[in-house]
Amino acid sequence: MTLRNSVRHWGAIAQLLHWLIAVLVVVQVTLAMMADDLPAGVRKLTLLARHKSVGITILALAAMRLGWRWANPTPPLPATLKPYEMTLARVSHALLYTLLFVVPLTGWMMSSARGFPVSWFGFFQLPDLVPKSKPLYDMLVMTHQTLAWSLVALAGLHAGAALKHHFIHKDDVLRRMLPFFRQAEGSER
Repeated sequence: MTLRNSVRHWGAIAQLLHWLIAVLVVVQVTLAMMADDLPAGVRKLTLLARHKSVGITILALAAMRLGWRWANPTPPLPATLKPYEMTLARVSHALLYTLLFVVPLTGWMMSSARGFPVSWFGFFQLPDLVPKSKPLYDMLVMTHQTLAWSLVALAGLHAGAALKHHFIHKDDVLRRMLPFFRQAEGSER
């Protein structure tokens, strides 16, 4: 497997970043739901600290993924797609990237507005993005939650579209993002 993308296949770096981010988004939702179920206390604060650290990790990985995408060719969408399907694919990818940046940033701002520091797994503390403010915090809680669930819904649609490509269109859109799968150049399914 090559590190770089080709016009037919995502490279190992793009695949690694894609799947790491996907797994970490699932971890984020799990941590947030676990923390919501707990009363105030040390256990809840510990889960929220992990949630923040994972969010900062997603933010950094998304920046790397976007940079890698700009520096490498991306496999084109299948020519068999209708124009509206190509538009939906491009718009949904742009929204996924946007949410992968905005959700962690609104969480960081929310913590700053509440007066709670954000650190990355205890190794270093990040600066506050906004001043401490209860009204701003209240607004950011709703914003962060709404955007987070929007990301989850969009990621679900993204996964559903990949499965549709695989099982209904029977093209290689899903397989070219799977690790350890290498289609011979020039061959079709």
